[in-house]
Amino acid sequence: MQIRYVQMEGAGNRILVVDERRHRRAPPSPDAIRALGDTATGPGFDQLMWVLPAASAGAVASYRVFNRDGSEVEQCGNGVRCVARLLADAGDAPAAFWLESPAGPVEARITAPGRVAVDMGVPEFNPEKIPFVAEREANFYDLDVNGQTFKIGAVSMGNPHCVLDVDDVSGADVASLGPRLERHHRFPARTNVGFMARRTRDEIDLRVFERGVGETLACGTGACAAVAVGRRRGELDANVRVNLPGGQLVVSWPRSVDRVWLTGNAEPLREGIIDL
Repeated sequence: MQIRYVQMEGAGNRILVVDERRHRRAPPSPDAIRALGDTATGPGFDQLMWVLPAASAGAVASYRVFNRDGSEVEQCGNGVRCVARLLADAGDAPAAFWLESPAGPVEARITAPGRVAVDMGVPEFNPEKIPFVAEREANFYDLDVNGQTFKIGAVSMGNPHCVLDVDDVSGADVASLGPRLERHHRFPARTNVGFMARRTRDEIDLRVFERGVGETLACGTGACAAVAVGRRRGELDANVRVNLPGGQLVVSWPRSVDRVWLTGNAEPLREGIIDL
């Protein structure tokens, strides 16, 4: 099977987009996805976005999301911006349109050349729905890791997130603590781990250890999760600039009942064909 792909970038996050709306073929096996995600055996990516026809008449397309380790996940904020940019550039979508995702419908808007805003939904803090093991919903949770206690926030942006406050992201123990928190037993579906340092009420620094990938240059849902946790605690304003190693994103969440909007770049890098 030969598949055409477009390699794209969103805030430094490497995204591989495969448009299968015409052929409607099933995604490759997890082993094949792992080979494609490794730059030694494939084009390399953080996430693979597999685009298919929409089931509803109101949506332009649907998509599935796969991490570099072959696992399928619910959502990818940087990935959906890349899908939206690709569809708009091809003339298959207007300036504002809907997509179907595993986490539910997503509205996308082309706000400027190369800039895309996407509706990431309402943050879910109910532990059972994240999923996260806790007796009750709270702003802070104590998490034990090898005898050391960390205070974290937990939220779902369509996928689970753990948010940890740090003084400076450059000194954060992402490589060691990230995988321990990702696979902590209180996150039964594993979790993405965000290390957040607040600069001001409208700006934060963030590094993210992504579930099934490791640390990446950016994570769109991770940016939304960090802002949602900080805003719920009363520490952040409605519009926040999120500085990630790969670039800057803007997260907007005016009120707790509102949906979170994520705005950032989406850039095509190169096209290619893979013979599986």
